[in-house]
Amino acid sequence: MGRREYLKKAALGSAGLIFAPTIVPSSVFGKNAPSNKINLGQIGCGRIARDHDMAETLKYDQARMIAVCDLDSNRVADAKKLVDGYYEKKNGKGYMDAKIYDDYRELLINPDIDGVLISTPDHWHSQPAIEAALAGKDIYVQKPTSLTVEEGRLLSDIVHKQGVILQVGTQQRSMPQFRIAAELVRNGRIGKIHTVKVGLPGDPSGPEVEEMPVPKNLNYDMWLGSTPEVPYTETGVHPQKGYSRPGWLRKEQFGAGMITGWGQHHFDSAAWGMDTEYTGPISVEAVAQFPKSGFWDVHGDFMVKAEYANGITMYTSGGYTNGIRYEGEDGWIFVSRGSYTASASDPVDKEKSAKALNASDPKILTSEIKDNEIRLYRSDEQHGNWLDCIKTRKQPISPVEIGHRACSVCLVSHIAMKLDTKLEWDPKIERFKNNDVANSMLSRPQRYPYGTNYIKH
Repeated sequence: MGRREYLKKAALGSAGLIFAPTIVPSSVFGKNAPSNKINLGQIGCGRIARDHDMAETLKYDQARMIAVCDLDSNRVADAKKLVDGYYEKKNGKGYMDAKIYDDYRELLINPDIDGVLISTPDHWHSQPAIEAALAGKDIYVQKPTSLTVEEGRLLSDIVHKQGVILQVGTQQRSMPQFRIAAELVRNGRIGKIHTVKVGLPGDPSGPEVEEMPVPKNLNYDMWLGSTPEVPYTETGVHPQKGYSRPGWLRKEQFGAGMITGWGQHHFDSAAWGMDTEYTGPISVEAVAQFPKSGFWDVHGDFMVKAEYANGITMYTSGGYTNGIRYEGEDGWIFVSRGSYTASASDPVDKEKSAKALNASDPKILTSEIKDNEIRLYRSDEQHGNWLDCIKTRKQPISPVEIGHRACSVCLVSHIAMKLDTKLEWDPKIERFKNNDVANSMLSRPQRYPYGTNYIKH
């Protein structure tokens, strides 16, 4: 008997209640009966939720999205319309009446919910994911996995202790070209690799903005979460109309810019081919330009050099074509998303990124991976893989520790951007060697009562 069924029967027994039968469409019986489905709650209902996480997850018959949560009452109302409308079109009127929450902690205590998708701003990833794990919920969390290295380590440790299924939203793992490239590299098709070049753009500086009244539809204090209290500006949060790219992506208070925003995607994929998924660099150094004026303050043009114990050097810069280029003794392989975007407002130069897989010799790409060679985890779609793993209890293609390690590369790279020196990193203990200033940047002060420091576990 599942957790949900047990709680329902216990409630009936203790209260001595009798419920009248509910009339439901015939399509919900048999393999599609509600009791056979994975009940989901959506936490965060902005751009990436609507365009990507909700859109992809709703397609799967094995799941039902029964709840939505956001600190913006307009956005959560829109999300409910989206969910209810989707199911009405598919299953008939009245099939779904998604419950609305304005506080994810209330959603997490709903015993009917089996799993949650967390599509919040970057500074609100780790805390709800940790609390979801402690509540026994399975989790799909958007990248970057954490705001700091220490926060990410706590998340990974608690997820493992609780035994829940956590999938990181690094969906490049479910795109065939990234798996093919990594398999070819791991099986020596370009010889011993010595260099990896990651193309990753920076962000432009922004306008000057003035303080504004907080909209009545937004719980701004909770939106700020563990970060410092600052005056509200629409430019620093998200648009009040529409779902275009939000301004918080360009504020260091809430993240680190593109080095974490897209960096976790590319560093995760690069690690797949480099066979460094469960470790990290041993040194990192960087140069970067930061805005001298304007409201947005994340990095612009930059270059990061990271050295690994296996002899590989990884360079990351906006000067390279967006994607990953593995260079070996016998040739090179380049892989990118091609023309794919997760959201209509993704800052992608589609023309330059159109070719998703390329090599120094076309024959490399048609090389067959034999049965006795390395074959990597295969997934057709990130959200579907998560749902399958919820049922089988197998680990997903982007588990929490791999996500934490990829995010850590982003975060130590950002620290190196701030410090004009080469940093030596110990990936085993996740500390810098002989640099107290750099180590102090592995965590951030947290504004009570928000933050992972205040979670009881």
